[in-house]
Amino acid sequence: MIHQTIMLSDYFDALKDSGAVLRTYIPDNSQEPSIDRKRPAILIFPGGGYEFTSPREAEPVAIKFVNAGFNAFVLDYSVAPARYPTQLLEASAALALIRQKADEFNTIPDKIAVCGFSAGGHLAASIGTMWQEAFIANTLKINYGENQPNAMILCYPVITGLKKTHAGSFKNLLGEKADTDSLTYLSLENRVTKMCPPAFLWHTFDDNAVPVKNSLLMANALEENGIMFELHIYDSGVHGLSICSKETASSPDHINPHAASWVKLCTEWLYKLFDFNA
Repeated sequence: MIHQTIMLSDYFDALKDSGAVLRTYIPDNSQEPSIDRKRPAILIFPGGGYEFTSPREAEPVAIKFVNAGFNAFVLDYSVAPARYPTQLLEASAALALIRQKADEFNTIPDKIAVCGFSAGGHLAASIGTMWQEAFIANTLKINYGENQPNAMILCYPVITGLKKTHAGSFKNLLGEKADTDSLTYLSLENRVTKMCPPAFLWHTFDDNAVPVKNSLLMANALEENGIMFELHIYDSGVHGLSICSKETASSPDHINPHAASWVKLCTEWLYKLFDFNA
């Protein structure tokens, strides 16, 4: 296993004051079966309301994807009091670095998905909808498109700051006195264009923290722009399910065998999208 801990500040001058950490989970190649094997990759953004990054939505998720044949990366991005666009710049830098090191990381550079949970889902959808913004490449000094995800996996994501929102995430991202214009700008149902990648979304109907409306708004915006997506709404489940197993459960409510099927469904979707067999 290639397991490295990388400070983004070591690679990007614009992030010299950032504490963002990228962790790699990359199976070693060997003579059996192939010393030159390349794999698609998943860049994971844990949730935590932009207040912290949850370990429950980090390494256990990475291991699931590694077992399914992918390389995995986890970004511990900056949280409050750091404000937007710090997190978007860090996510872009992480994705660009994976591409720049694709040979070292045995990664297929045009088959990299971002995967985010809750507020991490907002970050994944932010880079999915805003990767092309000129200020990102100019600030980080990266080539255009180096931070472009090839797919988005949005797990009970925070999407909107306006309708049935998770107020805490936007408070931590924008500050106590965020105005309507800022909330509208970062309500990502408003940012979807034909430049967005395909998306896999899942949510539970009775999520008591991030209403299911968030995923529905995103799916509707994707449909209106002709972006392919797959959406799964499970009938019941608390917020923060992660992989829905005892391994990531902080309470019995986090064990949900029905919703746990999202991992298999998502993996199958990625295999098809990336034309890849593990």
